[in-house]
Amino acid sequence: MTIYTLNNLSRRGFLGGFAALAATPALSLTSREAEILVSGLVGDINAAIGSGKSEATMIGDFTRIFGRYGDVPAIARSALGPTARSLSTSELSSYTQAFQGYIGRKYGKRFREFIGGRIEVNGARQAGRFYEVSTTAFLRGENPFELTFIVSDRSGQDRFVNMLIEGVNLLATERVEITALLDRNRGNVNGLIDDLKRAG
Repeated sequence: MTIYTLNNLSRRGFLGGFAALAATPALSLTSREAEILVSGLVGDINAAIGSGKSEATMIGDFTRIFGRYGDVPAIARSALGPTARSLSTSELSSYTQAFQGYIGRKYGKRFREFIGGRIEVNGARQAGRFYEVSTTAFLRGENPFELTFIVSDRSGQDRFVNMLIEGVNLLATERVEITALLDRNRGNVNGLIDDLKRAG
């Protein structure tokens, strides 16, 4: 069992909302590689929070961390749903960039809500086309809770594509929110992109 320390973690706010459906099995990824990816993710989050930087600068760090460890294009497309297939290359690129910034701001802010927690990485196991990296989060004043990172290599690199908190699929929540924003803009993707740039 490996223990990683976090300076800020929220039951409701931990990274959340990441998923993508793989079209092909992740044949070369191993459980050890999946666990190493999640360990690196946790370490970088800890470093960002403990840096003493301003909130704005730290949120920029979280946005880059999401880009480094997450399969951002697949996550963004999955959050948008079928509409993603109708976008032009430039529209999809603009949406993906706005989505990455939105996630970085939204969850970067929530990491500041708790100080002095830790995560224990329990191990990884293959689950169909993915690997599930099981962890337990321990926070001050809260009962421990389970976090499961879903890792894939379908992008050509090891990346996380979803996360579950106590069995709750967080991408489902983000998909609802993205759909609501798109509906509010009457299906106009440029309006959605503008809203994502302001949201979080």
